[in-house]
Amino acid sequence: MKPQPISTAKPDYTCVLIGVLNKFQNESIAHEYLEELEFLASTYGLETKKWFTQKLERPDKATFIGKGKLEEVTNYVKEHNVDVVIFDDELSPSQQRNLEKVLGKKILDRTTLILEIFEQRAQTAHAKTQVQLAQYQYMLPRLTGMWTHLERQRGGTGTRGGAGEKEIETDRRIVRDKIALLKERLREIDKQMITQRKNRGELIRVALVGYTNVGKSTIMNMISKSEVLAENKLFATLDTTVRKVTIDNLFFLMSDTVGFIRKLPTQLVESFKSTLDEVREADLLIHVVDISHKNFEDHLNVVKQTLQDIGAGDKPVILLFNKIDAFHYTPKEEDDLTPMTRDNLSLEDIKKTWMKNLNTTCLFMSALKKQNVDEFKKVLYEKVKEMHIKRYPYHNLLY
Repeated sequence: MKPQPISTAKPDYTCVLIGVLNKFQNESIAHEYLEELEFLASTYGLETKKWFTQKLERPDKATFIGKGKLEEVTNYVKEHNVDVVIFDDELSPSQQRNLEKVLGKKILDRTTLILEIFEQRAQTAHAKTQVQLAQYQYMLPRLTGMWTHLERQRGGTGTRGGAGEKEIETDRRIVRDKIALLKERLREIDKQMITQRKNRGELIRVALVGYTNVGKSTIMNMISKSEVLAENKLFATLDTTVRKVTIDNLFFLMSDTVGFIRKLPTQLVESFKSTLDEVREADLLIHVVDISHKNFEDHLNVVKQTLQDIGAGDKPVILLFNKIDAFHYTPKEEDDLTPMTRDNLSLEDIKKTWMKNLNTTCLFMSALKKQNVDEFKKVLYEKVKEMHIKRYPYHNLLY
């Protein structure tokens, strides 16, 4: 039994996006977040028709946005027959219920949308169990009006709570039982995965990490000569893929892990613990960054913070700036006296800024166009060899 789907999300379904401006999120930041939210909606199968933003010191307790903005959204949704309304921030259960009453449409927030995408893209029993657990944990306080299909276990002989037990209380009990069952199932899977990791022997372990859609799977395919799914969508990879890789005479393991994202639901971080263990237990991380993305520095910081949060912030790292073939900039004219912006910096200019002070290995390449691949392989080989020699000095003669 699983939560009722929020939306069937066919490609011809439409949505509008709603973001807020406040002291923590100015117009520029809100625009960046809504761009990413639109990409999430597209990944899910929704066509975005319009963005709405409102400046708020604090969200409205009842409807998140103010009455005037809500009326504007309502009129647009009705006029254009929009199917789904998506908020970039997490809604409370009461806000979601109130908005559904006013708008008469499915309401998603960013967290729910990410959970829905994870459900779409989960392929293995392991990933499906992880996603299902995260959904139940997130939706437990949101049961009212959303759990219409759960089996009813009302009063009578042998049932808990007696004849007077309310439906919502019954639903909560059913969901808590489901959460306990899924956690137990994941514990069993985790034991199997721990055994698998122990059976990998003495090989050095390398993990690809990074923001979602930065090209990790493409790099995995290139290095391991395998065929991991790689496509221009967010969260193309949910299940960790591990491959044995050979560079010259050196063998090691490489894993491709789930991508990170801003405002990643805490429920997903918890339920994907065993997947993230591949990162925690790796000897070396390859932090892949899409340097062609205008917000690549923000993405880099999000991943670094997430690595800190999961206890992998002190791992040795190769910082790999991918997609140099797609990097674009607009050089300033000589007589242009306006301040220099990020858009005016070439790749060489960027390398001379904060990057030159990084206390880590920085590489630049295009996995798609096979640019600078040999340099990447050479550096990776040397790093892994150094680690192998330190761990197994009696193997030195192999090199």
